Amino acid sequence: MCGYCGCSQTEPTAHGHGHHDHEHGHDHDHGHEHETIRFEQSLLAKNDKLAERNRGFFLGRGIAAVNIVSSPGSGKTALLERTVSDIGGDTRVAVIVGDLATDNDAARLKKHGTPAVQITTGTVCHLDAHMVLHALEQLDTHGLQILFIENVGNLVCPSSFDLGEDRRVVMMSVTEGEDKPLKYPTMFHGADLVIVNKSDIAEAVEFHRDTALANIREMAPRADILEVSAKTGAGMDAWYAWLKKLSETKSAAAR
Repeated sequence: MCGYCGCSQTEPTAHGHGHHDHEHGHDHDHGHEHETIRFEQSLLAKNDKLAERNRGFFLGRGIAAVNIVSSPGSGKTALLERTVSDIGGDTRVAVIVGDLATDNDAARLKKHGTPAVQITTGTVCHLDAHMVLHALEQLDTHGLQILFIENVGNLVCPSSFDLGEDRRVVMMSVTEGEDKPLKYPTMFHGADLVIVNKSDIAEAVEFHRDTALANIREMAPRADILEVSAKTGAGMDAWYAWLKKLSETKSAAAR
């Protein structure tokens, strides 16, 4: 959760009592630690309530919401660009994009005629349910079938924040190494689907496929696994079939 990186921490409190002895200072630090934990628990509880609100919104409209998380540079935006280009003519899709500082990814997606809302998070290294709720206010959701949520590039903090999504997709690329799932077990454990991207260069970077797949299955035992290349299109049909099944299931549930 965000205590790991500090992005949700309260502002530090200045203490001007230089005469405190070491024991007193230690007790005070211990109290501050408990205060921080309570703050984080309150933050997540509030987030979970808003996530349920988002979930109800998606269910009522038959929208399949897909939260895509990964490390920076794994190819989330490239995957979405190809996806909206290939299926956008038959399926009404939209994208909410999270980034620390720029709107470059949303601009790339809008070039394909896809409605896209950019959330610039500043120092916050994840999206939360409240951000998604406000982004939805900027989208025409009438008739929307699939909403992609491109989370901030980070495999730690986003694992703690439910956005109200139907499915969580964790992406890794062959350039990141076979041990990625072992390094970030919490994120992979919560995955509904793991996408291994950049399969076209797997041999060039000496990617050990069998080892990687074994690690994924160990850390994400309930997840489907797809190997794709967003660049060449290899494996993308399986991704589209996965999305179609999800969308049809969600649409049927809303009737």
